[in-house]
Amino acid sequence: MINLVLFGPPGSGKGTQAQHLIEKFNLKQVSTGDLFRFNIKNETELGKLAKSYIDKGELVPDQVTIDMLVDELRKPSDAAGYIFDGFPRTAKQTEALEQIVKEELNADITICLALVVEDETLVQRLLKRGETSGRTDDSNEEIIRNRIKEYYAKTAEVAELYKQQGKYVEVNGIGEISEIAEKLFAEVEKITK
Repeated sequence: MINLVLFGPPGSGKGTQAQHLIEKFNLKQVSTGDLFRFNIKNETELGKLAKSYIDKGELVPDQVTIDMLVDELRKPSDAAGYIFDGFPRTAKQTEALEQIVKEELNADITICLALVVEDETLVQRLLKRGETSGRTDDSNEEIIRNRIKEYYAKTAEVAELYKQQGKYVEVNGIGEISEIAEKLFAEVEKITK
């Protein structure tokens, strides 16, 4: 079973590369953003609870997110593993994810793949995406720079934990999409052979 954490700042191509990894290794993507939207839209108990925090402008507590993850992992799946996207973001969440994967899947996190792209390239990519995506957070350079800074601040401790375990690998996120995908595949295959 392959269980990977996919890192990358906004604009790094993480969404695109996740699709390539899913197709290549028969993985199921678990995106905390998608889980929140699904649970809120379907008015599940966890969705209502999450919405109560969001409506007050507060962060949703880790336990609510963790409970959503556990629910998702308990759903029947013929996938050969999972891509965790958007979680973990803190050391505490990293420990929680490792415990969940062990308890629910009887497995471990295989690897943490991080797409690395220079900040200026990220800003240009997001501004370009903003021209067609309709996302307001992709059309304001100040907001984009803040999102990138926030990403690095939040993920630094997670990266450090995976480095200590020898599971953290950085991959250059600049180049042809297919070339980047091949680099990611090679890193996963090194560990799974």
